[in-house]
Amino acid sequence: MFISTYADLIAFCERAATRDAIAVDTEFLRERTYRPRLCLVQIATDDECVAIDPLAIDDLAPLVDLMANRRVMKVFHACSQDMEVLLRALGVLPKPIFDTQLAAAFLGLRMQVAYGAIVHAYCGVDLPKQESLTDWSRRPLTSSQLQYALDDVRYLIRAYRAMAQELADKGRLSWVRDELYPLTQLEHYEVDRRQVYKRVKRVSSLTRRQLAVARELAEWRERRAESSDVPRKWVMSDEVLLALSRRAPRSPEDVRSVRGTEQLTTGDVGAVVLAAGRGLACPRDRLPEAGHPHHAPSAELESVSDLMYALVRIVSERSGVAVGMIATRDDLIGYVRHREGSRLAHGWRHELVGSRLDDLLVGNIGLTVKDNRIEII
Repeated sequence: MFISTYADLIAFCERAATRDAIAVDTEFLRERTYRPRLCLVQIATDDECVAIDPLAIDDLAPLVDLMANRRVMKVFHACSQDMEVLLRALGVLPKPIFDTQLAAAFLGLRMQVAYGAIVHAYCGVDLPKQESLTDWSRRPLTSSQLQYALDDVRYLIRAYRAMAQELADKGRLSWVRDELYPLTQLEHYEVDRRQVYKRVKRVSSLTRRQLAVARELAEWRERRAESSDVPRKWVMSDEVLLALSRRAPRSPEDVRSVRGTEQLTTGDVGAVVLAAGRGLACPRDRLPEAGHPHHAPSAELESVSDLMYALVRIVSERSGVAVGMIATRDDLIGYVRHREGSRLAHGWRHELVGSRLDDLLVGNIGLTVKDNRIEII
């Protein structure tokens, strides 16, 4: 069903609200805007599958109520972007949620497994992928486009029920809930403009003073892109921002001497000079840290973390929980340096591997090679 009227929307949402779970996906565009533009919402129940047109319906209040209904589980695959888009469009974060991609990492599948692999594994269906570059803002949508969009939710409820039962049998359902909790908090989607410079490509190559300039330029770029509702790269590319951070322009002529600044207005150029000046005037004790905020690990600590990582891989193989879900190498180094502040010291990670890492670090257990495999001794 393609829903393009308020009457059809409210009727469907009333039906969906009686279910214990619904599958949700979105189609959106963000190539030409700062904020993603919601173009389609697909929802499936156990026996119904619809595509809702938010471009045709002025009042989406029934959908807002459904997303906020805590009696109805919202099932996504790779939910982070969908959650952000729905928050921006509806003003509400869906709760409660289940993410089949994240759940798969606890059930023997790899991290960031594709939706098609989930459907194949749990539903025995191979999905075609032929509309991935569709402009979802154009109307009318073709039948093949709608079919593609609806396929993204058609099998999710069946996969969810099978995965949730498997997780419950393994005692891991609460582990998934713990990992999903941050995604249900508004602060996860808030942009700290003073920190966006850290996302600039190759920003770690700058000195601390240059980083202060980059921080000011990135904050200005973020505000400019948001106010104009255009992608930040349309205001200024990362490459240009990096070049300006190194040069720290003190005049409009300095700015214009950098290739790639042609699209900046006279007002933009003046704002760039002022931003660079703020960076240059930043007190020394408030300069951003260069590179990683913590000192590099010693050769001995690197060797210890290698041994710890080998243990994590053994635990991953035996438990079926993906290595990347359990711990990164930075997690392991952090665990040695400051155990209580590490996520490996708490929750399901400590239950799964933390106590074994403790035993390894104090010498209660060791690792050996047997039949070309690393084993715990």
